[in-house]
Amino acid sequence: MIWTDRLALFAPLDYFAVAFFLLCWLGIGFVIENPPKNHQSLSNLMVRYRKEWMVQFVAREPRVFDAQILGNLRQGTAFFASATMIAIGGGLALIGNPDQLAGIATDLTTMRSPAFVLEIKLVLVILLIANAFLKFVWAHRLFGYCSVVMSAVPNNPDDPAAQPRARKASEINISAARSFNRAMRSVYFGLASAAWLFGGIAFLLATSLTLFVLWRREFGSKSRMVMAEPTDGFGQ
Repeated sequence: MIWTDRLALFAPLDYFAVAFFLLCWLGIGFVIENPPKNHQSLSNLMVRYRKEWMVQFVAREPRVFDAQILGNLRQGTAFFASATMIAIGGGLALIGNPDQLAGIATDLTTMRSPAFVLEIKLVLVILLIANAFLKFVWAHRLFGYCSVVMSAVPNNPDDPAAQPRARKASEINISAARSFNRAMRSVYFGLASAAWLFGGIAFLLATSLTLFVLWRREFGSKSRMVMAEPTDGFGQ
């Protein structure tokens, strides 16, 4: 079977669902990282606190508290990296034996899909989880770099090198958080893409739900409202 015949196995709804999925995944990521100035995303609001963290870090004694925070961030990132690695292995195992999954999909959709179609749908899930894994690993390394730079900040706040090194640490911390957030979005949409196994309509619905959840958490949640309050000098 040539590739044109294989691509013909997918319905037009499938192609539309994939295009809609990619648009939502890339679009919501762009909007979150480049929000309107008058309505910042929760992730962008947190950037201010990460910078302020390093400002306070310079004068804080002892600095055990900061080390604990950074250790917790690295531990959480490592946990998600391990979880995505396990998920990738499970996905590859399903591709090797898709019969059981095909039976479940057939029961729910009353339509039996060729093995090639199911494999492509699983590949999409695996690619998204693999993307998340790589970003989690990079975030973990960046948090490690941040800890090294923080350790190089002089204990004397009046030292000329203290503030510049603290700013470097904050920028690395922000980059690590950005990579972590991108990985989490990839996981969210990876879960949504699994709905494609049950048809194009299910895929569209899962993508729309994921898009709504991410938008609400970043722009309409109570947490975002609290972070945006101007009472601490960081509000809009």
